[in-house]
Amino acid sequence: MELEEIVYKYALANALKHGGRAQTGPVVSKVFAEHPELKSRAKEIVTLAEKTVERVNAMSLDQINQEIRRYPEVLEEKKREEKKSLPPLPEATSQIVTRFAPNPDGPIHLGNARAAILSHEYARMYNGKFILRFDDTDPKVKRPIREAYDWIKEDLRWLGIRWEIEFKASERMETYYNVAKRMIEKGYAYVDLGTDTEFKNWKNSSKKGEYLYRSSLPEKNLELWEQMLSGEFKEGQAVVRIKTDPNDPDPSKIDWVMLRVVDVKKNPHPITGEKYLVWPTYNFATAVDDHEFGITHILRAKEHMTNTEKQRWVYNYMGWKMPAVLEFGRLRLEGFMMSKSKIRGLMETGAERDDPRLPTIAGLKRRGIIPETIKEIIIQVGLKITDATISFDNVASINRKLLDPIARRLMFVMKAKTFRLDIPESMHAKIPLIPSKQEFREITVAPGEEIYLDERDVEEGKVVRLMELCNVKIEGDVLRFISGDLETAKRLGAGIIQWVKKKDSVMVKLLKTEQNKDIEEVLGFGESYFKNLKQGDIVQLVRYGFARTDSVSENSITMIFAHE
Repeated sequence: MELEEIVYKYALANALKHGGRAQTGPVVSKVFAEHPELKSRAKEIVTLAEKTVERVNAMSLDQINQEIRRYPEVLEEKKREEKKSLPPLPEATSQIVTRFAPNPDGPIHLGNARAAILSHEYARMYNGKFILRFDDTDPKVKRPIREAYDWIKEDLRWLGIRWEIEFKASERMETYYNVAKRMIEKGYAYVDLGTDTEFKNWKNSSKKGEYLYRSSLPEKNLELWEQMLSGEFKEGQAVVRIKTDPNDPDPSKIDWVMLRVVDVKKNPHPITGEKYLVWPTYNFATAVDDHEFGITHILRAKEHMTNTEKQRWVYNYMGWKMPAVLEFGRLRLEGFMMSKSKIRGLMETGAERDDPRLPTIAGLKRRGIIPETIKEIIIQVGLKITDATISFDNVASINRKLLDPIARRLMFVMKAKTFRLDIPESMHAKIPLIPSKQEFREITVAPGEEIYLDERDVEEGKVVRLMELCNVKIEGDVLRFISGDLETAKRLGAGIIQWVKKKDSVMVKLLKTEQNKDIEEVLGFGESYFKNLKQGDIVQLVRYGFARTDSVSENSITMIFAHE
């Protein structure tokens, strides 16, 4: 095989992998991997790869798919890569039950949707059950937002996630109280009336004696527990602690708080209001619920590693079987703000949860990212314990690959300039709408009619081919007819450009966004087919990229640019 063909083969493969956009670096690496003896000609190979990549990137995905069939060995490699799936679950001997437990204090984003997708995928792989549990027992620090319960369910459904059971932790307060009482009765937990300083002094002491409240008898602790429930203690005056190893090298795990009093007059819960005064902490409520709902496998971020060890104390004391815990690293979308608290802060100052600059699921949806793309990304990253960073280019390449076979191709012109058509007779353009489905639409133009061209395609005296219509020469504001055949365009080196018939055009407001920056508004005109679009439709703007319909009015349409 000639060198040019080897480079061409790998450029096609790389373009197919990234939705039609090849990159020079990976192509060169593939060439050297197959032919290491060519490394001495590195400069020549890079130059050839750059030219080849430019040629391949000018092709449509349909053309790339056709061309790559000449290289079956590349297609086999691609099939092997596409078989990426999740590894088997450990201890998968009984019915698998997984759960997703979001705190409804804000919208979910790509990072915390990872646990939802992985947990749901494993439940389906093993014909098990998937549970949605709202972790909403902190009415003060991580106070739930009433609307967030529905936001989260809406986002999960959009991602294709379905659940068999749904509940709010705040609805199960009596259950937590019962378990806490049993633990106090057995001497596994106690009521602490000391100050934070007193407890910290004991916990951090190198020569620990017995902590005053830790040595109280269960009968005394039960009395204090009833007083907590009846409201005799104010916030900060009493907590219930679990007895753990006082010599644990991690101070946070020593006698951690199971339940505490919250001033619900100042911080009413959005669901239960002021009904409950004593609230369980995350680790206690989670352990109780995971046991009672039969969770067999917990998939969580490695930042919860300490929490796993804390929860193990509850399981051991109660004689429960601990679920298998699988931990993974953080997932970051490069260039986006991933902190849930910061996203919530932005929303409090006016930003919406579906702001297309945010990595929220709603924001990515509004940007034109489809749920299949998000799922594929999560499956690709899998259960890596190391932190992972995903570039938006990677998101775009997967989205492009999935959209290209199904998205309608429409002509759209920015920086529009008006030209008069000087053609001998009425002409009909049969333009592919969805090439993979052999769907077309026809546009008829008459002599003297006006069309829009992008001023960046305009050059005095230049010959261009109006897509699927004819070849013309630009003379002032007139487009002079040359011929209708494609061969002439090729012979004259005429570029193919999109155009919009002025009389039937639709005004398009295109919103272009870069993460954490202001949204730029660009005005342009689209062909008459734009009148058929509905909110949420994602189309491919010829030679620009993909865009999602944001809103439709009688005289115009607003779209958000997704990516090239």
